[in-house]
Amino acid sequence: MGPEAPPRTVYRIQPLQDPRWAEFVDRHPRSSVFHTVAWIEALRRTYGFEPVVYTTSPPGVALENGVALCRVRSWVTGRRLVSLPFSDHCQPLVDDAGDARRLTDALAEALRTERLRYVEVRGGPVPAHLDGPYRSTRDFVFHELSLQPDIETLFGNFHKSSTQRKILRAEREKLTYESGRSRALLDAFWDLLLMTRRRHGIPPQPRSWFRNLIECFGEALQIRVALHGKRPAAAILTIRHKDKLVYKYGCSDERLSPLGGTQLLFWRSIQEAKGEGLRGFDLGRSDCDNPGLITFKDRWGSTRSTLTYTRFSASLKSGAFGAAGSGRAGRIAKGLTRFLPDSALRLAGSVLYRHIA
Repeated sequence: MGPEAPPRTVYRIQPLQDPRWAEFVDRHPRSSVFHTVAWIEALRRTYGFEPVVYTTSPPGVALENGVALCRVRSWVTGRRLVSLPFSDHCQPLVDDAGDARRLTDALAEALRTERLRYVEVRGGPVPAHLDGPYRSTRDFVFHELSLQPDIETLFGNFHKSSTQRKILRAEREKLTYESGRSRALLDAFWDLLLMTRRRHGIPPQPRSWFRNLIECFGEALQIRVALHGKRPAAAILTIRHKDKLVYKYGCSDERLSPLGGTQLLFWRSIQEAKGEGLRGFDLGRSDCDNPGLITFKDRWGSTRSTLTYTRFSASLKSGAFGAAGSGRAGRIAKGLTRFLPDSALRLAGSVLYRHIA
């Protein structure tokens, strides 16, 4: 037997500057929309987060693996590495167990040397061998709908009373449907988002975030709006990535919800995705303590699975997951929504979201 190969070095690259990252994401079978250069660039433009990819592939060769993260620096919530902020899932794209171990060791080293509050990885298996950092996990529910059955079978798999009948009612009520990336559609989406986030006790994301998503993704992104006459009833934002359509944001006018606008938008999205030959509809994550949203996604005939986030931290106090919105920034945000006018609520969102990534 010959001598053992030396341990592979871990490199840090800039995914917005190194063209190998976009090529790697395009060819890796487990990559998601949240790994893409477009998503990372929108994060950088809106929030100033510094992206970095950890890989064992040396300069000058095609990437074999990578863990995409952003450095988040906040005087409210501390410094940390997150893979990736505001992403439903962004698992490490690593196929070799030895490489996975080396990359996880490198993240643990960054935790110590950079004095980070924690390192967070959103989805995918994470090696459990680490001895030093405290390890904390939080589970979410993830839904995905296969688009491979024919369109009649897909419709037949929807829940009859809460989904099929809502779609049919939307058609009887003559709700109209528009999609695209125009300023008018963004305005309609934004107004409905403000209503919805206020209902949930949370400020809306900055308007600049959605403008940057539109600019970075181009035609892959669609704002879809259902209207009752000229009045927006519901809106969703979807992004196409490879052979999947990804549902990312949804909002509605609660007073018009009985008309089935949201169900109409999902149905039209499914029909269009089938027409484009897409094979899956990513319905995103849901908090485990949000049974209403989980049930809504179940009723589209989708498959449910568990999505696990993992944090490595120096102590339980600094890195343990709390309930959704239970952190300091989350409590501030929910308290503010009770008293702020629309203009101030928008401002609160533009300030707070860079701290709660």
